[in-house]
Amino acid sequence: MFQIRAASVRLLNNRYASPTCSDNFNVRQERRERDLAQTITMPWAMEMKAVSMEEPVRLVQALTGSILGCGGWVLSRGASDSGMITMLFEFERQACIDIYSVMIAVGLELSQSSHIRFTELCQCTRYQRNCGTEIASVDLEIQTFPVETASAPLLAKTT
Repeated sequence: MFQIRAASVRLLNNRYASPTCSDNFNVRQERRERDLAQTITMPWAMEMKAVSMEEPVRLVQALTGSILGCGGWVLSRGASDSGMITMLFEFERQACIDIYSVMIAVGLELSQSSHIRFTELCQCTRYQRNCGTEIASVDLEIQTFPVETASAPLLAKTT
């Protein structure tokens, strides 16, 4: 018994591995080097969750104004009847501490993972010299519980 050896062997962790070919000439193969370069140059994109006891309308106005005041851009915002607010915004990394501060100041209680991720951004920005003008993106989801709604069951039980 014997085996026929393939003409080229694809090595997974070798940057000089031979390219794979498709049996269809219209198919373009992915280039890992290009994908890696795009990943490196992509901005910080964070998905964050928070809760708030503020009225949704006031919260959206205050947060939008605060983000704009720090030099950020609000790309989209929306609210549902259930009190869920979604907001997509971007800012230059040099303003990350200001953005983080205003998020807390307007009454957001960020989730633990959101605090950790934002802290990483601030620390990374602080220690890297030339990244201040890079763009960070935040996809924020806020569940609001207005004070009247949250305290209504408590009042009903005490009366």
